[in-house]
Amino acid sequence: MTRKMVFVDTSKCTGCKACDVACKEWNELPAEKTHLITSYQTQKDFTPKTWTYMTFIEKYENQKMNFLMRKAQCFHCAEAACLKACSSNAISKTDSGYVVIDHDKCIGCGYCEENCPFGVPKADQANKKYYKCTGCIERVENNLKPACVHTCQPGALEFGERVVLLGQAKKRLTEVQKTNPKAQIYGEKEMGGTTFLYLLLDRPEVYGLPANPTIPLSLTLWKDVIQPVGGIAVGGAGAAVAVGVLANLLRGNYRSSEDDSNNHANS
Repeated sequence: MTRKMVFVDTSKCTGCKACDVACKEWNELPAEKTHLITSYQTQKDFTPKTWTYMTFIEKYENQKMNFLMRKAQCFHCAEAACLKACSSNAISKTDSGYVVIDHDKCIGCGYCEENCPFGVPKADQANKKYYKCTGCIERVENNLKPACVHTCQPGALEFGERVVLLGQAKKRLTEVQKTNPKAQIYGEKEMGGTTFLYLLLDRPEVYGLPANPTIPLSLTLWKDVIQPVGGIAVGGAGAAVAVGVLANLLRGNYRSSEDDSNNHANS
């Protein structure tokens, strides 16, 4: 299967939250009590039972109030930090580009959440497993659109092959920049290219997104440098211990011999 993509055109989004509802319904996720965060936003962050939600930013500029809205969910990165960090091989990436968690393998170590630059995976304290958007992979693999895309009325969400949609996204960007010069594409190159790609009307930071999301250096050093030579390091450490023990034994024998010689001379 070729790599897929969801194009999120925030210039068309009306903030209706139908995508949130569709996600809950399709994945049989229970409703959760929310409260007003800011503007029209009622969900602060992801939870084990909320995999997508709407963010609302009010920005007053040039004597005009602009509503910057964004559907938040897992980006399904090509270079996924969660996958790299997973200590139990519970996270994998499909041929279509989606990053999924096998809950039979998940041990709840938390490395996925700690290393995700977007803080997406969240733990269910009841079973100590991590959850996030699956991209509706079971629908995608059966030639259906993800539930959020299927229900989007204003056409802010489009689903298709990444190569094709990326071209359409750039053409759309050219149009949008005529009235929104700060508009930009987010996700073309970030994290190796994300499956959910955005057309933002302003800088990523305004939307609460990192300008240059990356895999933490500590994770790269651990996985790509330290672990591969771990066996050698362990062997070297064992050898060092053995040499140390031998040296102490020899030193002890030498001192015993020296003491015997001194005692003999004194007598």
